[in-house]
Amino acid sequence: MTKAELIAKIAENAKLTKAQAESALAVFECAVTAELINDGKITLPGFGTFSSVSKEARTGRNPKTGEPIEIAAKRVGKFTAGKNLKDLNACTVCCKK
Repeated sequence: MTKAELIAKIAENAKLTKAQAESALAVFECAVTAELINDGKITLPGFGTFSSVSKEARTGRNPKTGEPIEIAAKRVGKFTAGKNLKDLNACTVCCKK
C-alpha cells in the first residue's frame, strides 16, 4: 500500500476529505517523530509501540571494495508489533474483512 492509498483509505473510512486525511497522517508522523526525538515512546495497544534505541559506533565494510569503514553512533526509530499485528488471524479490530 502506498501513502496515497493509505490516505484514500483513511479518508473513506473516517468520512474525511483526502486533504484532511493527509493532514491527519502528517500530524501523526510529526507527533511520533517528536516523541522519539525526546526519547519517549508511543504505545498503541494491540497495534504496536514506537520507541527509539541507541546504536553504538561500529566498524562496517564498503560492499563494493570490502574496505573497513567506521559507522558513527546514532539513535534510530524502532517499531515493535503488538498482538494484532503479530497474529493477524486473531485480529479482532474493525480492519477484518
